[in-house]
Amino acid sequence: MEVLDCRGQRCPLPVIALARRLPELPVGTVLRVLADDPAAAVDIPAWCRMRAQEFVATTPEGPGYDIRRTH
Repeated sequence: MEVLDCRGQRCPLPVIALARRLPELPVGTVLRVLADDPAAAVDIPAWCRMRAQEFVATTPEGPGYDIRRTH
């Protein structure tokens, strides 16, 4: 699992960082995005739907979002 720390950044910056980092990873890799902006809770799953990437889960221990690269 890769981790992308976007804490302290306001949307859309975490989504932009996600969009740049995910294509660098092998298909099937899970990327955990750490983002504490409340908008990330809506924006990151929406981005996954629009880009046909798998939104796996919101992490229970903190402001994290797991995304699996599907293609």
